Amino acid sequence: MSIEDYIPTFAVEAVYDLRPDNLRDQGIRAVLVDLDNTLIAWNNPDGTAELRAWLDEMTIADIPVVVVSNNKYDRVERAVDKFGVDFVSRAMKPFARGINIAIERYGFDRNEVVMVGDQLMTDIRAAHRAGIRSILVKPLVTSDAWNTKINRMRERRVLAKIEKKYGKIDYKKGI
Repeated sequence: MSIEDYIPTFAVEAVYDLRPDNLRDQGIRAVLVDLDNTLIAWNNPDGTAELRAWLDEMTIADIPVVVVSNNKYDRVERAVDKFGVDFVSRAMKPFARGINIAIERYGFDRNEVVMVGDQLMTDIRAAHRAGIRSILVKPLVTSDAWNTKINRMRERRVLAKIEKKYGKIDYKKGI
């Protein structure tokens, strides 16, 4: 394992800061996005008006958004059903399985896909393994589900190593 496997291509404040024009300028034609604490707060599965507006903006721009989540099918379906977003559940991140399923399902070109997530240990690592670009976002809420708390402890150690070698991750308002 190399710390470079955990370094995101971009770091952005929130998924809602991603604009279609900026994505296109980077050659990105499809967005894979983590669910909990990236698209919705893990403890608020109903989402927000901001989420609806962002998804509408992506739809109008013809940029597909597919949720790639480690959660079970029922949990992801309940969270995204009202938004009409497709998803891959039980993605098994940090492995590339879920990302590969989404890419193959839609025939996306790996060079035109980005994985957006709030965790280095799962989302960013999985993107590296799948050979696609990644965007790290700040978690929507500071609390985590119990299973994520374990990853966050490991993530803090990896982040410290990244910061020692490369400096602090600089979150922008867009890519």
